[in-house]
Amino acid sequence: QVQLVESGGGTVQAGGSLRLSCGASGRTFRSSAMAWFRQVPGKERSFVASINWSGGSTYYADSVKGRFTVSRDNVKKVVSLQMNSLKPEDPAVYYCAAGSTATGAKYEYNYWGQGPRVTVTS
Repeated sequence: QVQLVESGGGTVQAGGSLRLSCGASGRTFRSSAMAWFRQVPGKERSFVASINWSGGSTYYADSVKGRFTVSRDNVKKVVSLQMNSLKPEDPAVYYCAAGSTATGAKYEYNYWGQGPRVTVTS
């Protein structure tokens, strides 16, 4: 089992940067794929980025490619999302998730964090 606690949400101006972190507890973190999803009110939770268990493979939604970077530290049991060049369409609640495969499908992930909010001002 994996428990996830996120930190790092907040408010930033358009063009600015934020870093989200997700700390994990549980023995299976090192073998888990990790992902970030985001959700705005009235819409489905959507895929942002994922990383496989070793950190050797990463995947991104087209909307964030080149701006966001997902990384992990298996010793510290932390997965991070560096968000640069934030745009007005990026505000959402961001969720960290753990699963068996680094896909963009929500159903592949069994464990979810609480979701820090990211706000972007113009």
